[in-house]
Amino acid sequence: MQTAYTVLILLMLVSVSRLVGRVIPLPLPLVQIAAGALLAWPTLGLHVALDPELFLFLFLPPLLFSDGWRMPKRELWRLRGPILTLAVGLVLFTVVGAGYFIHWILPTIPLPVAFALAAVLSPTDAVAVSAISQNRLPTPLMHMLQGEALMNDASGLVTFKFALAAALTGVFSLADASLTFVLVAVGGLAVGVALSWLVGRLRAWMIARGWDDPATHVVFMLLLPFAAYVLAERLGASGILSAVAAGMMQSWLDLLPRQTSTRLLNRSVWSLLEFAFNGLIFLLLGLQLPDIIKAVVSHESTLWPTLFYRCLDVIAIFLVLVVLRFIWVQSIWRLSGLLRRIRGKSELTLVPTARSCWLLTVGGVRGAVTLAGVMSVPLLLAPGQDFPERDLLIFIAAGVILLSLVAACIALPLLLRGIEKSPDEKRHNEVREAWKKTAVAAIHALEVEEAGESQDAAQAALATELKARIMSEYRHQLDVFNDSAEAQALALQMDQLESKLRLKALRAQRLELYRLSRQHEIGDDVLREVLADLDMSEAGLARQR
Repeated sequence: MQTAYTVLILLMLVSVSRLVGRVIPLPLPLVQIAAGALLAWPTLGLHVALDPELFLFLFLPPLLFSDGWRMPKRELWRLRGPILTLAVGLVLFTVVGAGYFIHWILPTIPLPVAFALAAVLSPTDAVAVSAISQNRLPTPLMHMLQGEALMNDASGLVTFKFALAAALTGVFSLADASLTFVLVAVGGLAVGVALSWLVGRLRAWMIARGWDDPATHVVFMLLLPFAAYVLAERLGASGILSAVAAGMMQSWLDLLPRQTSTRLLNRSVWSLLEFAFNGLIFLLLGLQLPDIIKAVVSHESTLWPTLFYRCLDVIAIFLVLVVLRFIWVQSIWRLSGLLRRIRGKSELTLVPTARSCWLLTVGGVRGAVTLAGVMSVPLLLAPGQDFPERDLLIFIAAGVILLSLVAACIALPLLLRGIEKSPDEKRHNEVREAWKKTAVAAIHALEVEEAGESQDAAQAALATELKARIMSEYRHQLDVFNDSAEAQALALQMDQLESKLRLKALRAQRLELYRLSRQHEIGDDVLREVLADLDMSEAGLARQR
């Protein structure tokens, strides 16, 4: 029962931290880390023992799957050059540069272990950056950070596993590791894509036979990232890349017909899981902080001097990571701009400036994936032999996460000062064109629709009246997205008035429904069914406002 109580307490804290984060002007991860540390205070004394393998398996596959699902694929492809240099080149640059520095500043950490630590410090967290910047970052920069966070989660963690294997076995060959890296990466991608495609075909087969219950399909989606991860690991491929590939593939397969209810439920469930899992990871970091600090200073005779020097080590490692990132961003971005000019191609979407380079540098916030990775370091190097400096590795990773969050909280608002995010005109125009073309298609379909042969005159007249009513709604939609400013203003005014009246009518319906239920004129099942329809209608009106 103690485990159940702990889980319930943590989930409650995740929800409460979200509310507290609205009051305190701090990023949500920092609030959750502080809440976890407060909960671990000796007076409260909540302690959670973590199994490294379970921690990695439980948190990483769904988070990476969700990242792959949500990533805008077209923008990822358009910015593939900068994203690949950040997600692959920068990871390798960081592993080598920071790895040697960590081994130099802390000789007790073996070089393979230092490389593993540098690799797990490479992945970034775009969600935290978005929360700190309040979506004020220029769109191309935000897409770069999102694409980098998606891909360097995989590249950093795969590199981490190779370095960890070298530390465990004491054997490392660059040529063999490079070939194995390619095979493991390609295999993981192939497994994820194939399994996701098979699940999509299974769901389509089920839908064709009328088995379209939303809950069943959502359960398949919940199990898919874990299945992709486990299957790839069993086959000797990368389970991390498999989970990412499964998510990216599933975003294309999510457009199956007759799945509106499933999509609505799926989005809600995954939003809940992503929020809960991210929050739990940072809460667990806070819960582990006292134990991490105790473990780091347990072998020393003095507490505060040792802790002070360890904090200086963390600051030095964090500054080296920042410098390496800035050097890479500045060099590669300007080099790519020079190559594009030599080839006669158009300029980049965003002209590289000192401010944009610093935004990309400070935007490299470390987060949930770094913590999940470092927590997966095994307890033992061999039977009876502790893993070298495991507690110090976790302390450094936790310190870097905290410093990157604090640095972003301070630097990003300063760098974004005076920058007003302009509306994305291209996206706005695409949305307008999509609505106009879909409205025209709907009107055309209604115009060419023929009445059934069995219809009599009364049914034909009724069908004509209904088609005219529906077509008038689509013609009004065309007016809303008309190019004329006056027509748009008038249509917008009409829409606002209509939404207000419809919302008033829906709320009156809901009050009457409650009255019927209180007076036992309808049962609970009828109440839930009608209330769900009313809620869906009101949600649609809320999206239009």
